[in-house]
Amino acid sequence: MRIIAGKYRGRALAEFKGEAVRPTSDRVKESLFQILSPKLVGARALDLFCGSGALGLECLSRGAKEVLFNDISAESLAILRKNLEKLGERGQITNRDFRACLNSAEGKFDLIFSDPPYKEDYLPDICAIIEKRRLLKEGGLLIHESEREEVAPEGFECSDVRRYGRTKIWFLRYKA
Repeated sequence: MRIIAGKYRGRALAEFKGEAVRPTSDRVKESLFQILSPKLVGARALDLFCGSGALGLECLSRGAKEVLFNDISAESLAILRKNLEKLGERGQITNRDFRACLNSAEGKFDLIFSDPPYKEDYLPDICAIIEKRRLLKEGGLLIHESEREEVAPEGFECSDVRRYGRTKIWFLRYKA
């Protein structure tokens, strides 16, 4: 696993041992960030299920101003901290359930990354809290990674879906 582009291009990241965690593949990450490229410089992002931090770190490498990293797993956050240290970067880190993170997040975000365990159906809860708290800036996106077919929850519309084998990336925004 590595940083694809930006000031840390090519830098290897610490990653998990074993099969318990499923990081976003470099191929999917490269395609995703090509799409998001115009939104990254100066952006404020939330990496809700951050794992090793690969998505948020890619944002920082490409010019994001700030990233809030969250994960419920202490092991994930230990790897994230190694990766932040390796790159000489800082990020706000929280160790909370995604609901608690969203309910306590301050300010608005340009991008919210949601890459939960594939077996979980968290999208309706995530969208409900984001909409209730108005956590996305105008024009902001919720980027949700899943294997399942999803339907945009109440208050959101799907602006794009990209498929990479079994993986699907959903680009959701507030309904106009």
